[in-house]
Amino acid sequence: MSEELLEIEENEVAPTSLDGVVGEYPEIARKYKAGEELTDEELDTVADVALSVIRNILKHFDAEDSPIDEYEGDDGELILDVTAPNLAVLIGRHGRTLESLQTMFSLIVSRRLGFRYPVVVDIEGYKSRRNDKVTSMAHSAAARAVRQHGSVALPPMSAYERRLVHIALRDNAAVETHSEGVDPERRVVVTAL
Repeated sequence: MSEELLEIEENEVAPTSLDGVVGEYPEIARKYKAGEELTDEELDTVADVALSVIRNILKHFDAEDSPIDEYEGDDGELILDVTAPNLAVLIGRHGRTLESLQTMFSLIVSRRLGFRYPVVVDIEGYKSRRNDKVTSMAHSAAARAVRQHGSVALPPMSAYERRLVHIALRDNAAVETHSEGVDPERRVVVTAL
């Protein structure tokens, strides 16, 4: 499958404009990079590009017609949640396949647009459920660290999940967090103050 997706990427080479902006939408890229607010029409273009890319990937799983819920996340990111009964293979063990899919998807969308717009791919709401679980683990670890007047090490997590822990506890004045170890065994340690 990966060779086929690379062929898709090679066939979708984004043009370069006269001012050096790479992508099919140089005006949108220029505005976004300048920090200007995109119009609803321009945001729709970004969403259409992202949907086109994810449907192209889903073709390889005979799922290109799967329903895709499209909504805005808490941080302004575009979230595409694919709902299909037989796509657990795209989640993989502990979400590792979904992380890889996200990386590949983001690269292709960024190349087509000419800029990196935050678009998240989710399968059957897995990321949303996992985010809730990681946040809950963070709060539990903080409570345990405070109760024990010590440190609590969470299990190894991806960089994205470690970031969720740090964000979940950044306003908690009773604890501090730091990451330690080397990937893939890198983990967050929550320490009572």
